[in-house]
Amino acid sequence: GRAVLHVALRNRSNTHTVVGGKDVMPEVNKVLEKMKGFCHRVRSGEWKGYTGKAITDVVNVGIGGSDLGPLMVTEALKPYSKGGPRVWFVSNIDGTHIAKTLAQLNAETTLFIIASKTFTTQETITNAESAKAWFLEHAKD
Repeated sequence: GRAVLHVALRNRSNTHTVVGGKDVMPEVNKVLEKMKGFCHRVRSGEWKGYTGKAITDVVNVGIGGSDLGPLMVTEALKPYSKGGPRVWFVSNIDGTHIAKTLAQLNAETTLFIIASKTFTTQETITNAESAKAWFLEHAKD
C-alpha cells in the first residue's frame, strides 16, 4: 500500500522527511502550493463551473477522517473567513443527508470534493455516485 504521510504534510519547518530512502518534502511542498492556488481560485470566483459561473458551493463527500478533519478545520476557521463559497459536508449513507444537501444546490455552481484515501470506502463511493447522478440529471446541456 501507499504510505500515508501525515507527518510530512504537517512539517512546516521544511526539515527532511525521508520515506523509502527519499526526502518527500519537495514533492509535498509542490502539492501544497498547488492546493493553495486551487483554493484561492475557487474562493475568489476565478474557478468556474461548467457554464462559466463562479462556484458558490463546495460539497465535501467523505467519512471518518475524510469528513471530520475538514469539517473541524472549516468550523474552526469560520470566524476568520472573508467570504467564499458555502461549504457542505456529506458523510451519512442513509440518503436523506445527501438529498437534503443537494436540494439546496445548483449544478452550475457546485464543486464536489470526494475525500478518500483509498476510494474503496462504500459510504463515500455511494454518496459520490449519488452526487454524480444528481449532477448529470440537473446539468444543463
